[in-house]
Amino acid sequence: MAVQSLFPILLTGDLPRLVAFYEAAMDAVVGYRFTDDNGADAYVSLTIGAATLAIGRDAAATDATGDRAALWFYVDDVDAAFARMVDAGAVTVQEPTDMPWGERVAQMRDPDGTLVNLGALASA
Repeated sequence: MAVQSLFPILLTGDLPRLVAFYEAAMDAVVGYRFTDDNGADAYVSLTIGAATLAIGRDAAATDATGDRAALWFYVDDVDAAFARMVDAGAVTVQEPTDMPWGERVAQMRDPDGTLVNLGALASA
């Protein structure tokens, strides 16, 4: 398994508010956005200097039981990395799946419960 990059994802119930905050506070620039079926932002990737910060809309993030942050690893082989993480003790949330935005994604929780995403460009 080769890791290509890693970035944090903040989860929020009010995506436009949090994006506007980082744009104003840190001169963040939207590098990528994914919209839902209604055209509303569901996910935004911000470039802040040489760093990347992602923010995803999740209504449960406003609830004390919801996740507030997650990790995203871009890897060369999602299926192999997923199997290795599960073998090491991760708990499956979502098995490797091709997503509508063109990536293959898997989701699990590490032994402390942190949400971990694995992603790679889906093969053609």
